[in-house]
Amino acid sequence: MKQKTKFLSHLFLLVALLCGGAQTLFAQEVFDHFQGTYRGRVLEIQSTEWRDDPLLGGEQEIQTIKVEFLDGERKGEVLVFENDYLPLRKNQKFYVNHVRDIDGRDFYAVVNIDRRAGLLAMGLVFVLAVIVFGRWQGVRSLIALAASFAAIFLILLPGILNGWNPLWASFLVSAIILFGAIFFTHGFNREASVAFGGTMIAVFLSGLFAIIAVHATSLSGFSEETSIYLNFNTGGTINFTALLLGAFIIGFLGVLDDISITQAAIVTELYQSNTNITQREVFERAMRVGREHVGALVNTLVLAYTGAALPLLLYFSLLPLSFGAIVNMELFATEIVRTVVGSIGLILTVPIVTGLGVIFLKDYVPKHTHGHSHAHGHTHKH
Repeated sequence: MKQKTKFLSHLFLLVALLCGGAQTLFAQEVFDHFQGTYRGRVLEIQSTEWRDDPLLGGEQEIQTIKVEFLDGERKGEVLVFENDYLPLRKNQKFYVNHVRDIDGRDFYAVVNIDRRAGLLAMGLVFVLAVIVFGRWQGVRSLIALAASFAAIFLILLPGILNGWNPLWASFLVSAIILFGAIFFTHGFNREASVAFGGTMIAVFLSGLFAIIAVHATSLSGFSEETSIYLNFNTGGTINFTALLLGAFIIGFLGVLDDISITQAAIVTELYQSNTNITQREVFERAMRVGREHVGALVNTLVLAYTGAALPLLLYFSLLPLSFGAIVNMELFATEIVRTVVGSIGLILTVPIVTGLGVIFLKDYVPKHTHGHSHAHGHTHKH
């Protein structure tokens, strides 16, 4: 268990450092002697035994494994050490942390399984499915998706780390992401312009509501320990309340894009199906469809957040706490506010995009429905 003890010390003594505990200097010393993370491959499982684990409770399987390092300074080196992370099998690849304590002793701890091959295979299946089903539009949607990730990793993250306000940075990147998602996927046309303009208005209003909601519920942005580590490593330079607001905005962009382009398309189809329909009738009919869509998407949001937090919900259900006490925790309060803000964004998007569509799409004839519109025109003459 020595390896596990040293590895846990490496992770959790950072918290002691933040709190100014008595072991601060020792935690810093251990942290400074972190040597790196390497990929390894199991050459042999030399032994397996079960030991009592006071941290996790019950017994835990401990393997003694013979390992070959596959990269870094230790590439090609073969070592034997204990594994108390997850049971490994022969030839399985994984990641290992190398830590050296103040006495110069080396410790190794398995920290993750190498899943890259499986992830690559799933990614290829996803790309193939999108292209086969969506054809050229599917290709464009993949390009827009790549552009979204590029905006996040090349603009948003470096910008925040370099001192940008996370909230305003998120607004900027949201505009870039929506521009790519809507125009590159659905084409540069009036319908897409209505969807983009309406969504950006909804994002702005949702952001204002998010600011009010976060301050009304006194959310700090430190609901997860990851935020503590980030705050420590950035020297406290990031505004975590603004970062939380930015995360809200980025998080609900996908559903706003979905509902905005749908509403714009509905308005277009209503105009195309009946040239004598009034703007009021178009708005009312499109709103009826929008309400049904919002109902389904709100349910999707709630279930998605609930599913992601299921292990946490199970854990807290075992604690001797009331429902009110659990909900009041910032971890849960944050998710509740996130869901409410996203739902408000959806609700705002429907009338905004529908109203803009009613005004600007009345005489719009989309290229992909030319034949469709002519057929309707012929019918009305009869």
